[in-house]
Amino acid sequence: MRSALAAFFVDTNVLVYAYDAGDPTRSARARACLRRLGEAHNGAVSAQVLGEFFVAVTRRIRPPLAADVAEAIATNLSRAWPVFDITDASVLEAMRAVQRYQFQYWDALIWASAKLHGIPTVLTEDMPSGQLIEGVRFENPFESTFNLARLD
Repeated sequence: MRSALAAFFVDTNVLVYAYDAGDPTRSARARACLRRLGEAHNGAVSAQVLGEFFVAVTRRIRPPLAADVAEAIATNLSRAWPVFDITDASVLEAMRAVQRYQFQYWDALIWASAKLHGIPTVLTEDMPSGQLIEGVRFENPFESTFNLARLD
C-alpha cells in the first residue's frame, strides 16, 4: 500500500550533504532535492534519520553545526514532513532484511520504514541505485543520471 503522505523516503546522507561545506557539489544537489521535495510535499523521514542527522552534522562534518542549529533544522523538518517512528515491526522487518538481503542493519531499518509505510523510493547513496527490494526502489540523487524533476 502506497503512502498518501510521501513518495520519497530521504536517507540521512542526503540531509547531511545539504549542510556539508566540505563537498559543495553534493551540498548543492542535496539542497536542490530537499527544496523540490519540500515544495511538492513529497518527502518523509524516520526518527532514526533525524537522530543520525543530528549526530552527523554536529560531529562528523567540518565545520560542524552548532547543536542548537542542528536541532532547529531537525525540528523544522519534522514539522514539514511525515516522520515515522521506529516500531517493533520495523525493527523485525529490518532484521529479516539483514538476513535475507545482507543489508547493514541501519540501512535495513531505513528500507523497512519505507516499506511498511508504502513509500516506493528511498533516496540514498548507500545502496545500489535502481535496486528494487520488495516494492522499495533505491535511487541515488547524486548520480548524474538522476532527474530532479522526478521529485515533484
